[in-house]
Amino acid sequence: MAVVLDDLNLHKAERLLCERALAEGGTIVEAAKLLGITRHALKRRIVKHQIPWPPKKAAEPPAPSGSPSLPPSSFAAAPR
Repeated sequence: MAVVLDDLNLHKAERLLCERALAEGGTIVEAAKLLGITRHALKRRIVKHQIPWPPKKAAEPPAPSGSPSLPPSSFAAAPR
């Protein structure tokens, strides 16, 4: 995969490479392997460049309204 840079800005290039590797690798471990760095080094770069990770999933179903019913607890206080 070829990477085309708009300019020679190192900060932008590093961010672009991290984003591309994360997209292609799918995980931090695989992306770090693609970049030839450790996963810890990649995590530092994710924080440095404020790259949202993990990516948000598209169109998650809404949570059901109301609270789910829970089974009765065996630890409930007995009436006195």
